[in-house]
Amino acid sequence: MEVVLSIAIGVLTACGVFLILRSRTFPALLGLTLLSYAVNLFLFASGRLRIDAPPLIRAGASYADPLPQALVLTAIVIGFGMTAYLAILALRALAESGADHVDAHKDP
Repeated sequence: MEVVLSIAIGVLTACGVFLILRSRTFPALLGLTLLSYAVNLFLFASGRLRIDAPPLIRAGASYADPLPQALVLTAIVIGFGMTAYLAILALRALAESGADHVDAHKDP
């Protein structure tokens, strides 16, 4: 399970970096989203995934660490807000400049 999770994190990171380096705004936005998914998976995996662990702590029982789960939940909300803001910013840049390129500008 750990190998599959680490491969998924690596593939998401590689695809995210590749898309961020594109010259268009939408692939860059998609790359940032993929990178945030990779970070969320990494944070979630840092909590030592346990199967059949109780959510409440009893004496002598092993339990899942709730801190990475809270961090991932917060990161999902922040990532959604960032994606929405960047999508609106990209649409505004498209409307202003008429091009989808990252370095597009109007000539005087």
